[in-house]
Amino acid sequence: MEAKPVILYVEDDPALAFLTSDNLMLEGFEIDLCKNAEDALKKYQTQTYDLCILDVMLPGMDGFSLARKIRETNAQIPILFITAKSTFEDKIRGLKIGGDDYITKPFSIEELVLKIKIFIKRSKLTDSTASNRKTIGKYTFDAANQLLVIDDDSIELTYKESELLTMLYDRRNNIVKRDEILLKLWADNSYFKGRSLDVFISKLRKYLKNDDKVVLENVHGIGFRLKVGE
Repeated sequence: MEAKPVILYVEDDPALAFLTSDNLMLEGFEIDLCKNAEDALKKYQTQTYDLCILDVMLPGMDGFSLARKIRETNAQIPILFITAKSTFEDKIRGLKIGGDDYITKPFSIEELVLKIKIFIKRSKLTDSTASNRKTIGKYTFDAANQLLVIDDDSIELTYKESELLTMLYDRRNNIVKRDEILLKLWADNSYFKGRSLDVFISKLRKYLKNDDKVVLENVHGIGFRLKVGE
């Protein structure tokens, strides 16, 4: 029997935490619930999880700070932020820290479950192609382990960064439309998810800057093209 995916869920609202945990368990997930970031960090350091769901507004250490600490030791695990903040700048901040996606309160359980299932499914697909390594100019891209290597430097990519780079690499030297990326990786081509995509594109450009024959090009109004020269 296949093991249940294990989720670290951090939420200080007792009613919301109970309702969400109960529904996620009914969907076949194992939930490790914490009411503050300090307890969650202790559990994270001693146990293995498939995904983290972090409320941003927590007593003491907030969800962003917890995500930073998790990313110090693990760039691979998907992190989903839950935020009550309405400003998009707060959501962008979470993505820059290393979050893979976000969901805004109040949210539907169906939306949350869909996002989790997409992350878990893609993680399993990535694991099944562990030997597949790609050459991008002077870089070696190990998608399975979410690593981008050049010379003696190794960059640990987040889950979403690795997914995006894989999609661009598979269509290298060709334009990949924004809407196509958004629908495949976010299942949402709204303006706000488009802004999220721009954050990830900017991060990939930074990682690829050490080879001038590798260019991540913005094709205005259409999409992006990963140009890899000879």
